[in-house]
Amino acid sequence: MADVIRVLLVDDDALVRAGLSMMLDGVGDIAVVGEAGDGREAMTAVDAHSPDVVLMDLQMPHVDGITATRRLRARPRAPEVIVLTTFDTDENIVHALRAGAGGFLLKDTPPAQIAEAVTLVAAGNPMLSPGVMRRLMDRTVAQAGQYERARTALAALTPREHDVAVAIANGRSNAEIAAELLMSVTTVKSHVSAMLTKLGLDNRTQIALLAHDADLV
Repeated sequence: MADVIRVLLVDDDALVRAGLSMMLDGVGDIAVVGEAGDGREAMTAVDAHSPDVVLMDLQMPHVDGITATRRLRARPRAPEVIVLTTFDTDENIVHALRAGAGGFLLKDTPPAQIAEAVTLVAAGNPMLSPGVMRRLMDRTVAQAGQYERARTALAALTPREHDVAVAIANGRSNAEIAAELLMSVTTVKSHVSAMLTKLGLDNRTQIALLAHDADLV
């Protein structure tokens, strides 16, 4: 049993858990050692069964899959986590990976690929559905475009306006910016007004977002 990959299933749908259990138990080097109906139960189940890999749903009552993943991965000797969901939004993908998931699969993934993902992730190798990988690639390209556009826009600012933009992005008030940059509040306001005109923006929140897109903070 030392070479068998121990798997915990976490999903609020008992039929999904039953199907996954039947499928994975048919793979020679994988054993389903436990189940949980939500992220809260997953904590107790991990303590009880010491799985190597957790197959984690996202949309569950009490504690959702992303929160459960973050909590599990923060533990010493944490199990690997593969998110298995029908919700492949950009937000879910990014949040799950940031929480520490080693894999992100859709529930329509063929059984052989789910088993392959368990084996790969257990060995420390990431595994993403092809569609998920494409979304991440598209997101990266889009973010690169946002970065270049933001950098180009901010190049129109004077060095002092640039400093004020960074301070705004860091959440500073006009009074705090004035104290930090050794200028009057009136001067800060003048810089903000000038930046809004140059950048074609409506408010300081948009300045902050532009600074974030340019990776200045």
